Amino acid sequence: MIYTATSDGWLDLGHRRVRCALGPAGVKPAADKREGDGASPAGVWPIREVWYRPDRGPPPACELRVHAMAEDDGWCDDPADPAYNRHVKLPYPASHERLWREDGLYDIVVVLGHNDDPPVPGLGSCIFLHVAKPGYAPTEGCVALAREDLEDLLDGIQPGDAIEIRR
Repeated sequence: MIYTATSDGWLDLGHRRVRCALGPAGVKPAADKREGDGASPAGVWPIREVWYRPDRGPPPACELRVHAMAEDDGWCDDPADPAYNRHVKLPYPASHERLWREDGLYDIVVVLGHNDDPPVPGLGSCIFLHVAKPGYAPTEGCVALAREDLEDLLDGIQPGDAIEIRR
């Protein structure tokens, strides 16, 4: 199944539509996406795996590979580093996103298959599906949902499912 997120701030779960947040620069073609541009990349992105904070809830109920997050988990966002757009252990010498965050946004992180097979330096990294900020404030380029909606999506997700980001 393909779950579609649109630039007007909605995601189709199949059985209902829910609010979502995208990047502040809007949705742009994946070929034009650049690291740090604040845009969400248009396209259909396979759902790869799930990370969650075990101190903030049980593992999501889903048919995907699920990882319990640790305080030293990160994701490299440095285009010059060989681990660009890959999971890393912290401390890590290159620029990275810390997965273990205090604000709750990454309590559940779904890794989307944008620019990962293999990663092309500079075309964008860390495109996740994660928990939305209050009021659905923009992400850095990810797709964000209310936690309950994210858990609902994961409850029905199957290997091979994808997220489409569309203008």
